[in-house]
Amino acid sequence: MNIIAIMQPMGVYYKDEPMRELDVALTGLGFKLIYPQDSADLLKLIEHNARICGVIFDWDQLSMELCTEINDLNEYLPLYAFINTTSSMDVSLNEMRMALYFFEYTLDAAEDIAQRIRQYTDEYIDAITPPLTKALFTYVKEGKYTFCTPGHMAGTAFLKSPVGTLFYDFFGANTLKADVSISVTELGSLLDHTGPHLEAEEYIARTFNAEQSYMVTNGTSTANKIVGMYSAPAGSTVLIDRNCHKSLAHLLMMTNIVPIYLRPVRNAYGILGGIPQREFSRESIALKIAQTANASWPVHAVITNSTYDGLLYNTDYIKQTLDVPSIHFDSAWVPYTNFHPIYAGKSGMSGERIPGKVIYETQSTHKLLAAFSQASMIHIKGDYNEGTFNEAYMMHTTTSPNYSIVASMETAAAMLRGNPGRRLITRSVERALHFRKEVMRLREESDGWFFDIWQPEEIDEAECWPLNPDDNWHGFGETDRDHIFLDPIKVTILTPGMDEKGALAKTGIPAALVAKFLDERGVVVEKTGPYNLLFLFSIGIDKTKAMSLLRGLTEFKRSFDLNLRVGNMLPDLYAEDPDFYRNMRIQDLAQGIHRLMQQHDLPRLMLRAFDTLPEMKMTPYEMFQHQVRGNVETCELDQLIGKVSATMILPYPPGVPVVMPGEMITEESRAVLEFLLMLCSIGSHYPGFETDIHGAKLTEEGRYLVSVFKPS
Repeated sequence: MNIIAIMQPMGVYYKDEPMRELDVALTGLGFKLIYPQDSADLLKLIEHNARICGVIFDWDQLSMELCTEINDLNEYLPLYAFINTTSSMDVSLNEMRMALYFFEYTLDAAEDIAQRIRQYTDEYIDAITPPLTKALFTYVKEGKYTFCTPGHMAGTAFLKSPVGTLFYDFFGANTLKADVSISVTELGSLLDHTGPHLEAEEYIARTFNAEQSYMVTNGTSTANKIVGMYSAPAGSTVLIDRNCHKSLAHLLMMTNIVPIYLRPVRNAYGILGGIPQREFSRESIALKIAQTANASWPVHAVITNSTYDGLLYNTDYIKQTLDVPSIHFDSAWVPYTNFHPIYAGKSGMSGERIPGKVIYETQSTHKLLAAFSQASMIHIKGDYNEGTFNEAYMMHTTTSPNYSIVASMETAAAMLRGNPGRRLITRSVERALHFRKEVMRLREESDGWFFDIWQPEEIDEAECWPLNPDDNWHGFGETDRDHIFLDPIKVTILTPGMDEKGALAKTGIPAALVAKFLDERGVVVEKTGPYNLLFLFSIGIDKTKAMSLLRGLTEFKRSFDLNLRVGNMLPDLYAEDPDFYRNMRIQDLAQGIHRLMQQHDLPRLMLRAFDTLPEMKMTPYEMFQHQVRGNVETCELDQLIGKVSATMILPYPPGVPVVMPGEMITEESRAVLEFLLMLCSIGSHYPGFETDIHGAKLTEEGRYLVSVFKPS
């Protein structure tokens, strides 16, 4: 970070010569100097080059207007205004709060000015670097000899092995030097929340509008379990989103609590919907309690916000309405909602505390912000017992945390602070909106078919679009007004073959074909449904990546319309079974899979599969205890009716449990099994399209085996 932008004064010798001297002096101190042509060029450079650490300009030519525009981009960036004895210094008190420094045009003063700029640059870097990251950087620079863990000793051990040197060169010296022991006292303790770690937690809490924040180094899967272990004592009842992440199903297996499920809706596309408002009422909860053995009034609730497909709740309504002492919003997919006005009132930490309630929000910092994998945060608003909560925290936290992960999540928080952070999220939303409009433009201009997007008809402005009851586009039918909203950065592409009501056309293009085509061209899809593909426009997505996706979609259309052979269009798929695909063309493959969807009436089967839940014969905890005692046996998937599942069964897609441990598929819930068997049938007919079903083992013979309870 050593780039200085200089706005060259216009052709006045007494100004040009001091600038020439300053160029030489700054270059000697290691700065790289760039010369924008005008103020518009300068602003674009600052916006798109985060390494710029200062701006030098002539006060008389550009004055305060330019300073304000730069400040809107980055209020921390040092500004160096050069003046002469006649310059007007009309600067308000508010403007003096900027990082604005004045120097006079003077010959032979360049060395001194350059040193001052070096000093202000160091102060700038110090100001934007968060506390733990700063302490870690300092520790690495000191290069101390340690006789503690980790055993690679800042990478030294790798250099003693040929293969180790390859590893060292790939990851780099600083990555390995920053992998330090919890014994390093100057970094404080992640477990005891002391020193720079405590400062980092306070820094993160302020950034995310929380009262307290915790850093978790094993993902939101662990963060969810920590919150649940503290909030739900043994024997208590918990409300839990049926579309929960599997980590929450694992929580139910670990703790002796009684689950009562909040039932979300789904649409024909298989998109995970939200929980209707009626599910949050006291009457609905009381009815569920009466129908559940050993249930009592719930002490805790867990709600997925946002869903995998980008649906956010009006969280203010849930906080005020849901009559439980604590509410946990699993916000793994939306760690950015505190940093753009369109998300106001749609996150766990939005607004003020709710009297008598504790609000938790878990976020996967690594998913859509700039942090290493496994970086996650827990945010809390409300009164709780810190000592007891920390016991639950330590149950799931290693005594050897990776400090690079910790520093990366603190840095992710630092990136979101102030104007630069708001601009990051704003640009992310704008890129997603621009991409949506480009797809719709191509759809209007295309001959024949083109891809569609799951969104309202009018998307002129950036906003979270409500799924209101008088709208048809979302396909959820009757919904609650201003209750659930679509996040613009979660882009769901629709392929031809099915409409929002679930009616299947005569021909169609299953989305799995498009996903395979894109993957072979270096574009990875986040989630693939029957006729839809999900793409995440995170802050790391730029125009190059967006255009690559757009190009991939147009190339698929051209190749599909030409009806190329599978071997030419999808060589990796062809390699799975060359004999099967040797003479097959892409339209024949698409129509073959589409016919299977028609035969099974996929849209209605999928809706029925999630409409009637399997019967809970025992809690997930009780079933897991039987499992560890060996009271289980194996059966084929198609024989599952009337048997109690020992494990969670989760097909991907859609990626949420359809059967929980301890549940039994009955005749009333047969559609669950039929849905699973339909997914399996596609893979049995078409090699390379096997469904990944967690909880079911696919044998070499193509049979799916599941573990079930074996009565003693």
